[in-house]
Amino acid sequence: MKVELDKLSLDELKQLRKDVDGAIRTFQDRERKRALSALELKAQEMGFSLSELTGPASKSRKVHPAKYRHPDDATKTWSGRGRQPGWVKEILADEGDLEEYLIRK
Repeated sequence: MKVELDKLSLDELKQLRKDVDGAIRTFQDRERKRALSALELKAQEMGFSLSELTGPASKSRKVHPAKYRHPDDATKTWSGRGRQPGWVKEILADEGDLEEYLIRK
């Protein structure tokens, strides 16, 4: 199919782009469903469900509770894991004791 783009108005070109984008999404959705069906069938042939093989749908990061709190701004906390925030680095650089900023429960 050859479309003579030079003869289309701006509105027609925009509508064509919108239609093409929609057609691409629909095509990708169909292909994704087809691939998923094929994978589910293969998993069943081997005695599994697809979810058994792939695990949970989303793997969320584990959130660790705050362990330390900024002395002047209670909204700034740190779990004691990962990169140290600037305020923790400043305390340690001044040879401060981080234990003083422990959140006590």
